[in-house]
Amino acid sequence: MPAVLAPLRVQAGPVAAAHLRAHGLRPEDVALVPAAAGGPKGLVLNPLDRFLFGDWLARSRRPGHVVHLTGASIGAWRMACACAPDADAALAAMAEAYIGQDYPHAPGRAPAPADVSRIFSETIRAQFGPPGGAQEAALLAHPQRRLHVVTAQGRGLLAGRPGRLRTVLGLGTAWAGNALARPGLGLGLARCLFSDPRDPLPLPLADDGLPTRRIALDGRNLQAALRASCAIPFWLQAEQDVPGAPPGPHWDGGLADYHFHWPYAALPEGPQAPPLVLYPHFQPTLVPGWFDKPWRRRHRPTPALDRLVLLSPDPAWVARLPGGKLPDRSDFQRWADDLPARIRAWRSALAASQALAEAFADWVEGRRALAVEPL
Repeated sequence: MPAVLAPLRVQAGPVAAAHLRAHGLRPEDVALVPAAAGGPKGLVLNPLDRFLFGDWLARSRRPGHVVHLTGASIGAWRMACACAPDADAALAAMAEAYIGQDYPHAPGRAPAPADVSRIFSETIRAQFGPPGGAQEAALLAHPQRRLHVVTAQGRGLLAGRPGRLRTVLGLGTAWAGNALARPGLGLGLARCLFSDPRDPLPLPLADDGLPTRRIALDGRNLQAALRASCAIPFWLQAEQDVPGAPPGPHWDGGLADYHFHWPYAALPEGPQAPPLVLYPHFQPTLVPGWFDKPWRRRHRPTPALDRLVLLSPDPAWVARLPGGKLPDRSDFQRWADDLPARIRAWRSALAASQALAEAFADWVEGRRALAVEPL
């Protein structure tokens, strides 16, 4: 009889693995949840997100339990939805909006960044209500969750009002500096962390040498920070002068922190057990910044990840999705002007992804064992 395919992989750093062997994974063990940039790839995490944030984390038995949620690009949008009073409904609405996105354009041509930015801004406002309104206030006052949104603010050539040539040259400078060493990314970009002022993110981020600015997240800048964190260069316009931040343009947070290889081992010790980082991800490796994709040595695990529990789709499961892959931005070119075909493929991938949520639920609720692999 053939073995049943386990759609979900679990990998863990040594401290996290020892904890899982002794106690399993409990909601009260989780101190931080990162959410990567990566565009449509994040869609396959939606059912898992809905279970995590709409059900499981709320079962924590620890009084005063705080969970930090950090995100860049689509990850920032996901984590903002996870802080809504009805996280399940907010995450479901986000998936629908993302799958159905459509922008005016000439046949065979890419849409204008101004049009993409305008429509995306309308989408964010439709989901979270008027800036500074009651929906945002409820999100920012979540009793358990603290939201932290990452953007990449321009420096040097990228610090002025963006133009195409200036952006090309500025990003080229950032790429070249990053190629020498990750702190060299600071020649063109600074990490901006828009952070819940009730509980600052308890990590020494500037230790990686990347210029880091911490800004209070509130009703003045929540939607602007989300727009900025999703502002893919040449696809959307930069978000200019986000309230509370130093003047200047902000770009996609994934340029600074693509997959959040952060110093998680520095999290303050908990009262009973070491705090864990639970990371639902669409791949089994962490790429620090977008420009680090070619530098494979930077994708390796380090002691900073000792407390990390990484959840990702098994490659054999991914091979069964439409096209044998996760949804990604190439699908916009693959289906070009055939919007219904792209939507069908992405809906099919989303429906199949319910298996990831079910596998995780079965694991944490003791109905099914999953092998815990090293990072």
